[in-house]
Amino acid sequence: MSDFDEEKQNKQLDDLHKLEEEQLVKFLAESKYDLPYVNLYNLGIDNEALRAISENDARNMKIAPFKLSGKNIYIALRSPTPELISKLKDEMERKSLDPIFYMTSMGSIEKVWDRYKELSMAESSKVGGLDIEAEILRDTAKNINQMQDISKLIKKALEEKRAHKISRLLEIILAGAIAINASDVHIEPEKDKGRLRLRLDGILQDVESFDIDTYNLLNSRIKLLSGMKLTSKKPQDGRFSITEGGDEISIRTSLIPGSYGESIVMRILDPKSIQIELNSIGIEPYLFSIIEEEISKPNGLILVTGPTGSGKTTTLYAFLKKIYSPDINIITIEDPVEYRLEGITQTQTEARRDYGFLDGLRAALRQDPDVIMVGEIRDAETAKVAIQSALTGHLVFSTLHTNNAAGVIPRLIDLSINPKIMVSALSLSIAQRLVRKLCVYCKIEKEADEKEMDVIKLIIKGMEEEGKNLEKYNINKNTVENSLKLFMHIGCEKCNMTGYKGRIGIFEAIKTDEAIEKIISENPSEREIKKVAKTQGILSMRQDGVVKILNGITSFEEVQSVVDLFEE
Repeated sequence: MSDFDEEKQNKQLDDLHKLEEEQLVKFLAESKYDLPYVNLYNLGIDNEALRAISENDARNMKIAPFKLSGKNIYIALRSPTPELISKLKDEMERKSLDPIFYMTSMGSIEKVWDRYKELSMAESSKVGGLDIEAEILRDTAKNINQMQDISKLIKKALEEKRAHKISRLLEIILAGAIAINASDVHIEPEKDKGRLRLRLDGILQDVESFDIDTYNLLNSRIKLLSGMKLTSKKPQDGRFSITEGGDEISIRTSLIPGSYGESIVMRILDPKSIQIELNSIGIEPYLFSIIEEEISKPNGLILVTGPTGSGKTTTLYAFLKKIYSPDINIITIEDPVEYRLEGITQTQTEARRDYGFLDGLRAALRQDPDVIMVGEIRDAETAKVAIQSALTGHLVFSTLHTNNAAGVIPRLIDLSINPKIMVSALSLSIAQRLVRKLCVYCKIEKEADEKEMDVIKLIIKGMEEEGKNLEKYNINKNTVENSLKLFMHIGCEKCNMTGYKGRIGIFEAIKTDEAIEKIISENPSEREIKKVAKTQGILSMRQDGVVKILNGITSFEEVQSVVDLFEE
């Protein structure tokens, strides 16, 4: 004889009572009140409908607004008396809404009431952020030093039988990501589970898996907080914020549908984690002096290029912070605004209003700016207006998608920019990549292998042929030729066992000098531009990468992953 399962038995009885109640209400709706019946247990609830009727009014009248479509508001009633219907018609009329009534069970109504609390939290996130108290955030972060700690706390939270388990789980995920300086949180559904991954220093790392029900609850919670539609199966973007002490940490959310559900990515925009000091992003001294000179000029166009995630926006922010003063007007057009910069007017493009970079740039020019930052030049029209702005006394910063600095000129020509006009506007083209920095606590020296030796010697030889002073870059030629030692990653608690902590830029640049001006009119290839630019004395990305390898800042593997070290 099997053991009696009281909990299971009680659940079955409860389900039976619910079913009986629904059947009774359905019968009464059709036979007595001549109203359609609705079961709200499995129906998506429209947040806009909840906003139309306050929680207090809904509870007092025992009603549940569940859908808003145009001017029609759909309201479920438990006791559809003539007095209540008349009252609701009058109140909705004052709000220019037409009510459509349904009859439902008390259980369904209470389900909708529960949603008001979630809506309230979502609404507060829009104006002030998700209310994770500073104390809770700090207490959670105290117990987190590495990825494994996040995993332990998640497991513990999932084992607890508490009403707000999902809210606690989200607190742990966000507090953990912030504590270890992760840039992105990935929550992805699989066949029968959800997977949590964090992007640390540009690399995604597995943290924990949980059951599919937990994933679904997290999905709904994040949608509510981000102001997204709960029932939509289309890609959605949203945003909310966390207030920690006096600092506001923005969370940018993206959802896309997949085979097993919606993939969730939350980008953490923590103002404390971004390095926007120009001297801290990895620019070598000679290029630094050139950039300082160019960004101090009253006009000109400076373009930063590189793939997505290479730190272009951070570099532009560093420029703005470097030149900011109260006596100049700086305006940015971004998609989206990632970090707030004090004293600078920052605007955001919005596709829904047909407000793109071109519209933003034209609008900014009417605001008497001295400096304009355009998030990205994507088309010919934006390129032309940016060039024209630089020619009419404005300093313009922007980004462009090319593989290297030499690719900027052919790309602008491809966008129908007149080469003769370009040379007068374009001041500097910069290309960059991001590499992880070796952890200073656990990196160790090693002998360079044959492949590493050959590549580094070849690049160093090229630097010498171009007249570059190796000593200026802390490179000893004899050491390179005889006993080349590099550094490798090991892993410790300080770096989450990865061997790396933080990232730094690898840069190259081409200045539009006399020699470059001469060849631009000839529609030159990238190779021709590179050849002429070698006389400027600026390190190429290959050379800058090798300098950072030899100085123990990063590893050979890291540089090789973002730069073709074998490129001639």
